[in-house]
Amino acid sequence: MTATEQPGPIRVMLVDDHEVVRRGIVTVIDAHSDLSVVGEASSVTEANRRLPAIRPEVLVVDLQLPDGTGIDVMKAARELNPEQLMLVLTSFDDDAALRESKAAGAAGLMLKSARSQEIVEAILAVRAGKSIWPAEHADDEQGLSESDQRVVELIGDGHSNREIAEALGIAEKTVKNRVTVILQTLGMQRRTQVAAMVAARRRASWKQ
Repeated sequence: MTATEQPGPIRVMLVDDHEVVRRGIVTVIDAHSDLSVVGEASSVTEANRRLPAIRPEVLVVDLQLPDGTGIDVMKAARELNPEQLMLVLTSFDDDAALRESKAAGAAGLMLKSARSQEIVEAILAVRAGKSIWPAEHADDEQGLSESDQRVVELIGDGHSNREIAEALGIAEKTVKNRVTVILQTLGMQRRTQVAAMVAARRRASWKQ
C-alpha cells in the first residue's frame, strides 16, 4: 500500500527516555492531521516488548537509551518487519551516529534541536520512501564532530564525566556514551590516552 492509499494518519512510534522531550515530540506529531503517535517507549526493553503489537509505519528512535541504544531497537524492529521505516532523532550528528544509523536500516537522522515542522516533514518524507540525512560536520584530522571535540577538550582539562555533563548541560549517561564513541573513533582504549593526546597537541601549539 502506498502513502497515498493509506487510510487514516500515518502510525508513528516514538522511543526516547527523556519524558519531557518525548511528550513535546508527541504533541508536535499528533498536531499534524496526517500523523498519529500510536506507541511510546523509554527503553530498548520496553520498545522491543511493544513493537510486535504496535507495528508502526514509522519508528522514530533516540540513539541514547538507558539499557542500550536506538540501534538495538532498530535491529529488533527490522527482524519483526524487514521493511520497517525508521528515523533517528538524536542530539548528535557525528560520523559514528550516521554510519551506525545507516547500517541499522534507518532512512534518516534528525537533530532534536530541529524545528517542529522539520521533524514532521522528516517523518512524512521517510513514509514517502525518501532519505533524510544531515550534512556531516566532522573534523578533518580527528574524524570527530564539533560537539565531541568539545568533550575531548574537557577530558584534556581533567574533567570527569559528571563535570563534563554539567559544563555542556547534558546527561552524564550521554557523556559516557560520547566518550565511548570518541575512543572508538580515535582507536583508543582509555580516556587517559585522550587526555595525553590533548596535552601533546597543546604542547605542540605552545612551541609554534
